[in-house]
Amino acid sequence: MSLSTIKKAVDSGKMICPSCKGAVKKYEKYVEMTASVWDGAGDSNHETAGAKVTLICGNCDWKERTEFWSQYIAE
Repeated sequence: MSLSTIKKAVDSGKMICPSCKGAVKKYEKYVEMTASVWDGAGDSNHETAGAKVTLICGNCDWKERTEFWSQYIAE
């Protein structure tokens, strides 16, 4: 879910650089953070605790690795 949101925001130009206020051009190193993994008695589950991604502006030198990527999406 998070990856599709990030991809859509970057592709549509809604992910905004806090430094120059231009659109973020790309992202890399996306990873979902694991909250818990359990397996027992035929049941298993994997719970996530958000996602981290590196955002790269492309208009200026701004680059940030963050788990708070949603704050950069303009409405």
